[in-house]
Amino acid sequence: MDELKIFTGSAHPALAQSVCDYLDIPLGKCETFEFSNENIFVRILDNVRQRDVFVIQPFSSPVNKNLVELLIILDALKRASAGRITAVVPYYAYGRTDKKDQPRVPITARLIADLLTVAGANRLLTVDLHTAQIQGFFNIPVDELTALYLLSDYFRSKQIDDLVVVATDIGISKRARDFAARLKAPLAIMEKRRLDNAGQTETLNVIGEVKGKVALTVDDEIDTSGSLANTVTALMERGVTEVYACCTHPVFSGPAIQRITTCPVKEVIVTDTLHLPDNKRLDNITVLPIAALLGEAIHRIHTGQSVGAMFQPE
Repeated sequence: MDELKIFTGSAHPALAQSVCDYLDIPLGKCETFEFSNENIFVRILDNVRQRDVFVIQPFSSPVNKNLVELLIILDALKRASAGRITAVVPYYAYGRTDKKDQPRVPITARLIADLLTVAGANRLLTVDLHTAQIQGFFNIPVDELTALYLLSDYFRSKQIDDLVVVATDIGISKRARDFAARLKAPLAIMEKRRLDNAGQTETLNVIGEVKGKVALTVDDEIDTSGSLANTVTALMERGVTEVYACCTHPVFSGPAIQRITTCPVKEVIVTDTLHLPDNKRLDNITVLPIAALLGEAIHRIHTGQSVGAMFQPE
């Protein structure tokens, strides 16, 4: 692993350090700071010439600052003659804007893909994109990992009786079906309608039998928790005894924590693709570490092994 280098921006240095601990290598030295005029400066302090370089930077809040910081780091590495540069973006923001569903709107997920490629990324490593089609926006190789196995193993260990897995909307039903299959549980789907661009949703119907069961909602991310609160309310009205929730990316913006506190969800299980500050760590929020998943994928990419084989049935 002498030729492998891992760097990080300021979005989630603890995750990058955990990945390095898994691989038993030091974290690369990189200087990043903001001038008084808000311009970002980056200087790579290690030799990266012809090295295999990975940069870990989720697009967490402040999203735009962390995005631009990653672009600048990629450019610095490219100009320092790095052999191959992989952008490791555990959480890919702007993923919801992946098509023109209204007149005169952008496809921002494609724009971000172009920016990363132009900045110098030769490869992307990410976790649970909002939609699989985003992979096709890139002209470079994309490895999409999934936290499905990590989350499902956690619930399997709880041995919950009468469990039903609930997809929070039709768009995530395929992923929820795979989740339900691993837990040998039936699947239900929430039918909802998005009311505006601000994220307001209205729950319309529950497709599937949930009465008298313990429900487990599955989503790729929880943002403001509006959908979660509506889903929990709808499920309780339909006779569910308890509701658990899980997602890969705990965005938890705006009123998210307050909504989780006030809604009757028993436990919310997430991963640490995004840094979760202490003021957002409630007693009923469980955070599962994802460093081993990222570390193993980085090792396989570096050594030319299959990443897909990580998710093959044993």
